[in-house]
Amino acid sequence: MNIIPVTSLNDPGVALFATLTEAQLRNRLEPEKGVFIAESPKVIRVALDAGYEPLALLCEERHIAGDAADIVARAGDIPIYIGERELLAELTGYTLTRGVLCAMRRPAPRSLEAVCEGARRIVIIDGVVDTTNIGAIFRSAAALGIDAVLLTTNSCDPLNRRAVRVSMGSVFLVPWTWIERVEAVKALGFKTVAMALTDNSISLDDEQLKAEPRLAIIMGTEGDGLPMDTITAADYTVRIPMAHGVDSLNVAAASAVAFWELRQKD
Repeated sequence: MNIIPVTSLNDPGVALFATLTEAQLRNRLEPEKGVFIAESPKVIRVALDAGYEPLALLCEERHIAGDAADIVARAGDIPIYIGERELLAELTGYTLTRGVLCAMRRPAPRSLEAVCEGARRIVIIDGVVDTTNIGAIFRSAAALGIDAVLLTTNSCDPLNRRAVRVSMGSVFLVPWTWIERVEAVKALGFKTVAMALTDNSISLDDEQLKAEPRLAIIMGTEGDGLPMDTITAADYTVRIPMAHGVDSLNVAAASAVAFWELRQKD
């Protein structure tokens, strides 16, 4: 094992975990060199099982023969940086969940056509920027039968550390990619469903929605919802029936309800 004790906050080897911003990790100019951080043994295992390449580990020494033993065994000869819990928290700026972080290679970008091949139910995330909501939407998508996730380029990165952790690794289980235009999915045979409150919104439990062979469910930003031009261009505008005078749900909660109700039944 390539174990490297960390004794200083300025150790150049741990820059991946400490000093690089999410934007620098993502490396927009050279995506093939991009990196993301997976946090906690459970999440790291999901990533490894999905074929993601580990680059370095950062953990408390006790986890090498404990919670992270199987991860260490699978990681080959990558650097394993170890240190005391307090030092690692000071280094990263937060207390490590279950004491383990893994820097991993970003996957090559996938085309819209490849991600949607064979899909019947997909979700389009339009302008959602909260990392917790992104992670929660991915977790619901994986659990409730969504075949692919598309994100507009003004949405939060699914491989953001917090989004990955909230998703419990679900970002590694559902195919996803970036899109410039929501309408692009129509050329692939999808009917679009804008989740929005308008005068002509139909109910989520409308039978004509369930009869559609291919649906793209569009979820909007936390504050303002979907842009009006996106709503206007959609094939359906849909609302979730509410009680007690409540007008809407958080985007993560609304996505779970929509995914369950509109799931494709064999």
